[in-house]
Amino acid sequence: MAMANPHLKYQQQAVMTAPPEELTLMLYDGCVKFLSRAEIGLEDNNIEMINNNLVKAQNIISELNSTLNMDYEVSKGLRPIYNYLHSRLLDANIKKDRAIVEEVKGFIIELRDTWKEAMKIARRTSR
Repeated sequence: MAMANPHLKYQQQAVMTAPPEELTLMLYDGCVKFLSRAEIGLEDNNIEMINNNLVKAQNIISELNSTLNMDYEVSKGLRPIYNYLHSRLLDANIKKDRAIVEEVKGFIIELRDTWKEAMKIARRTSR
């Protein structure tokens, strides 16, 4: 009997035990990863790779959007951004447009970096 992939087991355990703010960061990181892979697919003209990775990025943005807590003002600002990014990824996939992928990736990186900074501030102020 083969042993389970230890890297996969570690990843699953990390997700299962991570606090919500870390899960959000993981989603942002995953989205950047899939957008980068879609860019590689665009360079190689690999339609399947482009589609698969853009769909994965869309799914992450949908997850981020659906889990927003609308009791917070910031969520009310994020909802239209997530809707816009999701729409742009649909366009990117239909048109196979690298510029759109780069645009969305730039937004996601900025959101991720802002989220990281907010986490640092929250940790400092909670001590």
